[in-house]
Amino acid sequence: MNSENTFDPDAMIQRFRERADSVKRRDLPPVAGEERKKFLEQAQLDFQDFAIIGDSEISFEEGILRLTVDLRPREARG
Repeated sequence: MNSENTFDPDAMIQRFRERADSVKRRDLPPVAGEERKKFLEQAQLDFQDFAIIGDSEISFEEGILRLTVDLRPREARG
């Protein structure tokens, strides 16, 4: 995928949004104790990572993909 004609950055961002939503809907497996805690922590990290990319602003120019992620609180954004 080295051409703007074959890469759809908007579709990529949509896939990350769908992944974040999927993590939110993920069923909890029948685990308890420390394993349950690890599973929940990993699910939170997965959601956070997918959501950050899904919320990014993108540009794809001359073969360079740029993701801009504003991590400031919404009320602090300009």
